[in-house]
Amino acid sequence: MFPRPIEKSSVAAQYAYRGALPIALIIWLLPLLAVVMTSFRSAGDINAGNYWGWPTEINVLENYWAVFNNSPMGVFILNSVKVTVPTILLTLTLSCLAGYALAVYKFRANLFLFFVFIAGNFVPFQILMVPVRDLSVSTGLYDTVTGLVLFHAAFQTGFCTLFMRNFIRALPFELIESARIEGVGEFKIFWHLAMPLVRPAIAALAVLEFTFIWNDYFWATVLVNGQHAMPITAGLKSLNGQWIAQWHLISAGSLMAAVPPVAMFFLMQKHFIAGLTLGATKG
Repeated sequence: MFPRPIEKSSVAAQYAYRGALPIALIIWLLPLLAVVMTSFRSAGDINAGNYWGWPTEINVLENYWAVFNNSPMGVFILNSVKVTVPTILLTLTLSCLAGYALAVYKFRANLFLFFVFIAGNFVPFQILMVPVRDLSVSTGLYDTVTGLVLFHAAFQTGFCTLFMRNFIRALPFELIESARIEGVGEFKIFWHLAMPLVRPAIAALAVLEFTFIWNDYFWATVLVNGQHAMPITAGLKSLNGQWIAQWHLISAGSLMAAVPPVAMFFLMQKHFIAGLTLGATKG
């Protein structure tokens, strides 16, 4: 069922693996390297078709400074923060509460509600584009940061609840029973007992959700039209002129937009890995 470890393979297979690994890594990184090189190029290089060669001019500060001069990049970054941070807080709060209820309490509709959360993850979000947009217009949430926060939270809560329910269910139920026997209230059990034990899972989920929401482009273009509420992913299109595509500026802006999720991952890497491996050795 599982692939055999490379250490147990033949010597020839190990050497082939070591030789193919850097080649595959370079091929996988080629698009990213192309974006980095394009962000350093001048517009003349791109117009001349110099896409892969060494740039005739290396415009690092000029291109990245032009991103802020030619577009309200600071507003876009601030909008992304306004959308991402409240959405994560709201989603984690709802998913922790719902996941705890589904994992701990035994009631007749428990399994049905759990299946509802799972089923929501399998609905293609593209088919929801028109009804969600109509709903946002009718409720006055269209073209607002609040609308993006609420709709992101609604779409992400199903996956997060599934995630948290499975982690909380893996906790020893005897701990909760012991706390109940001692007369501890249910909310105190949830807050002081269950949540500290699944803190690595919450951290891992926060990293995943930060990446999903910050990098979202689809809903940012469907639910937002004006620059006052546009996140950075959708705001990058403002770097294009009416007749000319400024790919060097778009590449520079894309790299700037990619910095926060990468930084978030490296800052939370220890907790992220601990959350993903939590309960892996149970039993």
